[in-house]
This record gives sequence, C-alpha cells and structure tokens, in this order.
Amino acid sequence: MELRHLRYFVAVAEEENVSRAASNLHVSQPGISRQIHDLEDEIGFLLFERVGKSVRLTVAGKIFFVEARDILQRSVDAVKKARACMAPQTEINVGYAPSGTVEILPRALRAFTRSFPEVRVTLHDLSAQDMLPLVLQKNLDIALTLPPYKLPRELGMKELARYEPCLAVGTTHPLAKLKVVSLNRIAFEPVAALNRKDYPHYHKHLGKLFTTIGRKPRIGSEHDSGTSLMAAVAAGHEFTLLPSCVRGVAGQRLKLLKLRPALPQWSIVALWRKDAETGPVRAFIAAAVAKPTKK
Repeated sequence: MELRHLRYFVAVAEEENVSRAASNLHVSQPGISRQIHDLEDEIGFLLFERVGKSVRLTVAGKIFFVEARDILQRSVDAVKKARACMAPQTEINVGYAPSGTVEILPRALRAFTRSFPEVRVTLHDLSAQDMLPLVLQKNLDIALTLPPYKLPRELGMKELARYEPCLAVGTTHPLAKLKVVSLNRIAFEPVAALNRKDYPHYHKHLGKLFTTIGRKPRIGSEHDSGTSLMAAVAAGHEFTLLPSCVRGVAGQRLKLLKLRPALPQWSIVALWRKDAETGPVRAFIAAAVAKPTKK
C-alpha cells in the first residue's frame, strides 16, 4: 500500500464520483479505478458500492476513509516540519526569569554567540506564568524558568542549575548582622514579594513555607520584577527570599543569610517545544547548562 493509493481513495470518497476525482488529480479515470481495485484487493474488503455513475462508501470504507485522511494529513505535516528544520533559523526568542538566571544567561549568550554568530537572540523578561503559554504557542523558542507543576507533553525540559534559597535583607535591617537565621525568627517580619497577579506560584511557595511553622507570611509590599524587589529590600525594613545566585548582582546593597533548617533548593530549567527543537535551540540549551554550584 502506498500513499498514492490512499490519495486516490480519499479523492474518490470526497467526490463520490470517479470521473471528478480523476479530473481533480489530473490522472485518467481508468488509472484511478485500477488503483482503487488494487487497494481493495490488498486490504481484502470493498471500499465502495457502485451506484450508476456514483460511488458510495461501504461501512468499512467509511472507517477506512477517516483513518486514510488522517494518514495523509500527518504525512503533509511531517514534510512541513522537516522542511522547517532545514531552513536556516535567524532568530531565537528566549524568555527568562531574571533573578534565577543571573549566572546562566550571560554564560549561555557568550557560548551560543560564538557558535551561531548569525542567529540573533531576542530576550524577554517574563514571569513563569507568562512563559509557559508563550512556549506552547511558539511565541518563545525557549523559556528559562522554574519547573512547571505539570509538564505539558508537547514540551521538553532540561534542568540547568539548582540554587539554595537565601533570606535577603538590606544592610540596615536588624537581621543584617546575622549569618544564619531560622524561619521562626522571621515569622513576624514583613515580606517583600513579587506581585500575586503575575507570580501566583511565588505566593503559593511562601504560603507553604510559613505553614511549616504554623504561620502565614506577612506581605509588606509587592513588586513586578526581581529588580524592583531587590531595590525595595535594599531601601527598607522588609526581607525577601532569593536564590543564592543573585549574590553577584546584589553587591553591597543586600545581605544574603542562610536559612536553617535549609530549604529545598530551587531548580532552574529550560523548556522548549519538542516539535520545534532546531539546531540553534539545542545549542542554546546546551550552552545554558550550568556547572555544579560550589558549596
């Protein structure tokens, strides 16, 4: 059985007329009739009932028609995807969570640019909630973010790094003189958080964290980005939770304190669509894989 047989069969089934199907396919009527007969001989059952100049699908033919049409469509899709992979990709769109990728992103950009100088990388500073649908809709080629609670089957995922959660305070905060702090010690302190609308997972994480000591977080302020979050903490009397990788960008304005008992490490992953895994996409993800964090 060849795709040609299925193509002829579907054309006749849709037209319910051999002559019209032959005309649409630009083949002779005897030729298309012979192909249909050959197909019926091979599969061992009749596909059509002949009624005058028209044809009607048999019960088995109706079932076969649905499957044959699906096979033909999948073959068309397969060719399109293969051709898309052959075409040179001139740009990749990368979404990223700033606070979690301060070490990963610069290294990835340097390594990728050396290997693919002709491919432009367009960066998008986004929340984890925004990135997932944009990857699914193919508006982003890659997302560098926290792992989703449930990974859609269309997506591939690769862990890039793990970081220890730290308590971040400004240099004038009463806790700034400490090196280690417990959750009970900060239970009544105001928390600077990312805004609930764009970062609902952040608030769920805070809620679960404080539940372990029988408390609720006391939200002092909410911010729309990691940059504004750190600025607020540096300027005021609030604390926040940040991954240890921000130590380099926080500089002298923030003190990062270890939490005891230690919290589970935060994972940063790359997400991408499996059906859009081009050479540049694979290369960027490979460049983003972090070396083990030094203890």
